[in-house]
Order: sequence, then C-alpha cells, then structure tokens
Amino acid sequence: MPSQLTGRLGFSAITGLAAIGFAVTIVSANLILVPGGLPLTGADIGRAEAFFATENGIVAVASALTPAAWLLATLFGAGAVTALRRSERDRGEAWSLIGFTGLALQNATFAAVTATRLAMSSATADDIPAPSGLWPLHDALFTLNGTFLALALIGLSIAGLRAGLIRRWHGATGLASATLLFTSATLTPLIIDHEGPLGLLGLVGWLLWVVWILAYGTTLIRLNRSSSVVETGLSG
Repeated sequence: MPSQLTGRLGFSAITGLAAIGFAVTIVSANLILVPGGLPLTGADIGRAEAFFATENGIVAVASALTPAAWLLATLFGAGAVTALRRSERDRGEAWSLIGFTGLALQNATFAAVTATRLAMSSATADDIPAPSGLWPLHDALFTLNGTFLALALIGLSIAGLRAGLIRRWHGATGLASATLLFTSATLTPLIIDHEGPLGLLGLVGWLLWVVWILAYGTTLIRLNRSSSVVETGLSG
C-alpha cells in the first residue's frame, strides 16, 4: 500500500503536501498558544511564569505538534532541492542547498525554543521556580530564528525564480518575508528587552513565510502533475 501511494503521488507531490502540512501545523500550534495567553516576545518574566504555571496543558498540546512540523519541513526542503538541483548544477549554483540548510537550522533552533517552553511549564507545574533566564533565552532563540527562516526563504526563492519554478510574486513574497525576519533577528536585543512595535516585523514576516510555504507546496504538487502528463505521453 505505501509503495502504491508513493507511486501514484510521486515524490514531488508528497513533498508538496508536506509543505502544506507544515504550514497548517505551525499555524495550528500558534492558534492554540496565542488565544491561550502566550506572552508576547519581550513580556515581563513574571507574566511568562504565570502563563506556564497555569496553562501547561496548552503548552503540552502545542508542543506535541512540533515534531511533525520538523519532519514535514525536512520533506518539503528535500522536494524543493530535488526539483531545483538539475538546473542549478548546469549553472554552477547552489541556492536550493542554502535554502535547505536554512530549514534544517530553523528546525534545530525551534527545537530549543520548544524545549525551553516545556522546561518552564514542567518546572512551574511542579512548584519549582523556573530559572529567571529561561524566558529571555526563549525570546532570544525565538527572534534569532528569523535568521534561518530568512536563509531558507532567500535560498529557495532565488533558486525557484532562476529555475522558472515559481512565479515572480511568489519569489517577491519570499524575499520580503526574509527581509522582515532578518531585520527582526538583527534587532533581537531591542525586541526582547520589552514589548513594542518592533515585534510586528517578525509577525508580518512570519505570516508571509506561511503564505510562501503554502504557495511552494502547491507548486510542487502541480510539478508532479506536469511530470505525470509528460511520462504518460512518452509511454503512449
């Protein structure tokens, strides 16, 4: 059954669906945490500790989604590299590999973010005072992760544009998101110092990142259909 499914869909379609699944998963996790009261980046340590002490169930549910998100992100990256590498090799370029590296690094960084949240939740739930530096560490990792998101966006956007795989608006969305996220990461010391409008840079950049992922996933699914049509025509 698995071999029949993969044969019917093709690798490109599977990784395109993974991209869409990744976007849905990270949005779902945020829809659990944000309405539940997750403090904004730069919030007071006391407010953060109060949230993790009272809402440890919400943190646990949202954190349970993250391993799937990392798996799906890796599948998406592999699919994008597979679709782009042939034309890149002909040009002597490696933009897609830069993008995949960004995805891998953001997976690792967000694993640290999730681990920090779980540590705070577990400590406060057991009436153990969480180290006062955990929340600032969480905020710093969360904001600096914009660097690796920007790397993924730049690499896969440029590779997609150069190969003619993605449309101009899609590439422009990726580069705009990368600019906002990298700017946010650069301003990390100011953003984590206190709540303020600078945090909106990362928020808008993240929303564009989700749109970009969904569009890339759709592109990979369509690429699979185009390949299937060509193969059918050749076999006929």
